[in-house]
Amino acid sequence: MKRTAVINAVGLSSSCLGASTPNINSLISGGAKAIIRPAFPAVTCTAQSNYLTGKLPAEHGIVGNGWYDRELAEVQFWKQSNHLVHGRKIWDELRESIPGFKCAKLFWWYNMYSTADYSITPRPMYPADGRKVFDIYTHPASLRFEIKKDLGEFPFPAFWGPAAGAKGKFEPDAVSKWITESAKWVETKYQPTLSLIYLPHLDYNLQRLGPGHPEVQKDFKRLDDLIGDLTGFFEARNVQIVVLSEYGISAVSNPIHLNRVFREKGWITIKEELGLELLDAGASKAFAVADHQVAHIYLNDHALLNSVRDAVLKLPGVEQVLGPEEKRKAGIDHKRAGDLIAVSNAQSWFTYYYWLEDGKAPDFARTVDIHRKPGYDPVELFLDPALSMPMVKIGAKLLKKKLGLRMLMDVIPLDATLVKGSHGRVPENSDEYPLVIVPREALLPASSVLSSTDVYSVIKKAVLG
Repeated sequence: MKRTAVINAVGLSSSCLGASTPNINSLISGGAKAIIRPAFPAVTCTAQSNYLTGKLPAEHGIVGNGWYDRELAEVQFWKQSNHLVHGRKIWDELRESIPGFKCAKLFWWYNMYSTADYSITPRPMYPADGRKVFDIYTHPASLRFEIKKDLGEFPFPAFWGPAAGAKGKFEPDAVSKWITESAKWVETKYQPTLSLIYLPHLDYNLQRLGPGHPEVQKDFKRLDDLIGDLTGFFEARNVQIVVLSEYGISAVSNPIHLNRVFREKGWITIKEELGLELLDAGASKAFAVADHQVAHIYLNDHALLNSVRDAVLKLPGVEQVLGPEEKRKAGIDHKRAGDLIAVSNAQSWFTYYYWLEDGKAPDFARTVDIHRKPGYDPVELFLDPALSMPMVKIGAKLLKKKLGLRMLMDVIPLDATLVKGSHGRVPENSDEYPLVIVPREALLPASSVLSSTDVYSVIKKAVLG
């Protein structure tokens, strides 16, 4: 048995490596590196589930970061119960063969109610008066109070939204720094056999600015410093390091609004509430659940299948549409998946937008609201450039909140062309594939390109020594 820390550096690919990443370069030169043909879709929840079960979505059921629940007739994104991930997890298998095995799962997704021994994950509190109070969830529950006493509050506003990875109240890498310190804190207190550590820093500006923007070199350096810090700490405690990523990020310039097309064809049902428009998924004939460069298309009227497929394939930026047979070949033929799955080309991505006039957009569209939106929205990374003195407006809204008054943090733009980076499809260039870096080459399969499910055996072999 060899104690192991797996650092999940989101967005890291070969295209990120260079003069700004000396610590990562050193890990590669002292060990071995491989590229991973990304999960499909190449998004957080699916990739992590492939890695931690060794199975594809057809078996573990995680077909994206969210999907349409056909029984509830609701689109649900970023749910946190580990019970959603079907199949045995890697820590369960290792526990069977290693006496005293312990696993710490730090900010990897589906981190509530798992069988991992120690867990920390973002989880706001929602009091009955309508407030949202930033916090974390931990297992054991006592860990929540102990770690916040030592490290301070988790910088939740910088975890996602306009403050993530940007200059402001928090340091650009504040979230990944806090997670780094939490990993060291858990190691010092509990000495887990396997530590799973999630560092999201690259996810922000690679999507906001695009991978070719000169500013992202600073982000590569910040991530490299954090990995160097963790490497030094863990190696001094005789814990080996594995670094991996879930996906690489490609430059994009073309948002595709599937639901607007479906609405113009009369397939989307809209209900008006308080003068604003909401997508009524359960009453719609066809609608799309957008998730970066992949969109699950659900049909309540299956007679439209060919018509919907043809309409989507005609759209600029759409590369392919998967039907039943293609879904089977891709390993995603699960009941949670769309009846059809659209995949964009390299320069495009899918929005969830369904309104035809911005004045009719729902109130949550201009806010950071990852659960209410019926699809993923990277525009949440931006402050509306049309706002004059946005920080004054935000300050006034926060003052209202502090005084106990209701307020709407409506500072997010509705301009999808602002987004410059995305992921989800298999990139054209393998330099944008995710990576795995291990301390010795014997841990890697013979193939020059790993499958996403191979990562399970890489981690298992690392721990078993």
